[in-house]
This record gives sequence, structure tokens and C-alpha cells, in this order.
Amino acid sequence: MENVRATARPAIWLMLGIILVGLNLRPSMAALGPLLSAIRGDMALSFSLAALLTLLPVMAMGLAMFFGMAVSQRLGEQRTVLLSLLIIGAATLSRLFLDSAGGLIASAVLAGIGIALIQALMPALIKSRFPDNVALCMGLYVTSIMGGAALAASFAPWVLMQTGNWRTGLAVWAVLALLAIPVWWATRTTSPDVTRSDIRKESFFANSRAWLLAIFFGLGTASYTCVLAWLAPYYVEKGWSVQNAGLMLGFLTAMEVISGLVVPAIANRSRDRRLVLGALLGLIIAGFLGLILSPQHLSLLWPCLLGLGIGGLFPMSLIVSLDHLDEPQRAGGLTAFVQGSGYLIAGLSPLMAGVVRDRLGSFEWAWWSLTAVMALMLLMVMRFDPRHYARHMG
Repeated sequence: MENVRATARPAIWLMLGIILVGLNLRPSMAALGPLLSAIRGDMALSFSLAALLTLLPVMAMGLAMFFGMAVSQRLGEQRTVLLSLLIIGAATLSRLFLDSAGGLIASAVLAGIGIALIQALMPALIKSRFPDNVALCMGLYVTSIMGGAALAASFAPWVLMQTGNWRTGLAVWAVLALLAIPVWWATRTTSPDVTRSDIRKESFFANSRAWLLAIFFGLGTASYTCVLAWLAPYYVEKGWSVQNAGLMLGFLTAMEVISGLVVPAIANRSRDRRLVLGALLGLIIAGFLGLILSPQHLSLLWPCLLGLGIGGLFPMSLIVSLDHLDEPQRAGGLTAFVQGSGYLIAGLSPLMAGVVRDRLGSFEWAWWSLTAVMALMLLMVMRFDPRHYARHMG
């Protein structure tokens, strides 16, 4: 019994570290949408330019994914995460002192690089350290990511109201890095740092199944990034206050947290994830249709449906990728490729929605486009039969 407890303690401590690290991976982006009106009132910032605040960090995340695994192999998992937390914390804190749109965009890109380095290595780390509970632990990790987004979206407007300064509302989230760094540092004694320079590097660029997984992840993440960037401004245009629009986005991300916890636990019962994926996409479609057709009526239902759908789809997209390969490092390489390519795809969606808003004067056309994308993803889900994974991955 004592041996079981002694073995369990390091695993619990590592999982706590992973959760605290995950909380740092979205506030730098999630705080922007609710504060956009205040930022635009202080800077010359069109909707198209404002979209760069989400697009560029997501694109940076995509590009950094391709060398994130190489960095972790050279520095080791522990030091890579510590370095990334320092980058994210510094980029977030720097917003206290920024006076230009260019500086704000640069801080977003820097944070995106730090985020990508963590996200590139974390799936492989989880698969290797928690091999019997991959779906559950991935759910906790991704839920913590969305929890960080929920905190930032909900409380950034409150910080603005208390301080009268949108810069403080963006910069205060550096405190999450201060919380995560000492806990992650402590895990080095319970989870030794390992470098894997001898691991064979595998390219997935010629694998059609890897591209299908990347496109699926990218299209799903496009819905997340668009909602993160534009839901709050959409409701401000409908006459809502900045604080209430921020709370609406916070409510949506809270639903993502619930779904991110529950859905992977349900999906853990079967290796065939298609039914769960189909149900999640159906929820997202219903949420977007509600935003378009009846935004002011049942106004809490639509973000609830979107949050439940998006919150489950994000971890399930990664879990399906991990399912394709049994060896943790190969699976980690595949998920790094999937996220890298996927984020490059998803990064374009906020810009396209911002351009649509500038040209057509409404976000509804962006919601219609995303509804069509989710319908396309329903067809893609049919290809994820676990009996054929080995054949597709060679």
C-alpha cells in the first residue's frame, strides 16, 4: 500500500504541474476580445488589423510546433517548459508598457512561440507518463488550457473597470506563469528531465492520414479562434456592454472546461471516437445557427452549445491523433505535425472573419462559413475507423 502511495504522489504532482502550465496557454489571446473596444478607442485599429492579434500568435504557434519537439529533445522536457513559461510571462507582462499596435502584436507573437513549445511536447509527455489514462489526462490538460481562457475572458473586463486601464487587463495574467514556474520546477525531482537526441526523427509530410488529421484539427481550431476573437465584439455590436460580452465569452469557455473534462472521460471507454466527434460537431453547428438566427433570444443557449462542442472537439482531435500510433515519441511527433499544420490553417480564420466584418459590416457571414466547415468535418469523421489506423500510418 505504501509503495502504491509513493508511486501515486509523483504522478499527482506532475499532473498538477501540467494543469498549472495549461492555464498559461490561452489568456494572452482570450483577454483581447473583451477588451477590443477599449483598445480600439486608444489605438487606430481596424477589425482586420485587430485580427492579427489572434492570427499572428496562432500562426507563430503553428510554425514553432515544427521545431518544438527538437527543442525539447535538446533541452529536455522540464527545461523547455520552464523556458516557455518565462517567455509567455514576459510577453504578457510587457503589455503594461506598450503604446502601439505593433508592440501589442509583437507581444502576441512572442507569447505564441512560448505556447507552441509547450503544446508540441505535452501530448508525448502525457502518453509516456500516463500510458493507461491518456484520454483522461489529455482531457485534464486541455481543460486547464480552456480554464485559462475562461479566467481571462471573464475577468479582463473587470480588471479594466477596476483600474481604468486595458493594459492592466492584458498584463495581469503574467501571474499565472509565476504560479506555474515553481510547481513545475519542483516536478524535476519526481519526474526526471530526459533528453532524447537519439530518437529517430520522423517526417509526416508525405503521409495522407497525417494531413487529414491536421486539416481536421485546423478546421476545428478555426471555430475556436474565431469565437475567441469575435464573439465578444459581436455582442458589443448587438448593444451589450463590454463587461457582459466578456462574461458571455467567459460562460462559453466555462462550458468548454466542463466538456473538456467530461467528453474525454466518456470517450475513454472505446477506441472508436466517431460517435463522440459527430455529436460534438452537431453541437457546434447548432450554436452557430443560433448566433446567426436568434442572437438576442436564448442568448445563453448558443454559447453553451458552442462551448460544449468546441471544448470537447479540441482534446478529442488530439486524442484521435495519439490513437494512431502506440509509441509515445512517434505519437508525439505526429501530434506536433498535426498541431503545427493545423494552427497554420486555423490562424487564417480570425483574419478572414475580420475582413468579412470590415467589408460586409456583419459577422453573420463568418458564422455561416464556419457552419459549412463543421458540416464538412462530419464527413471527415467517418474516416476515423480505429481498425485501419495501423495501415494508414504504415
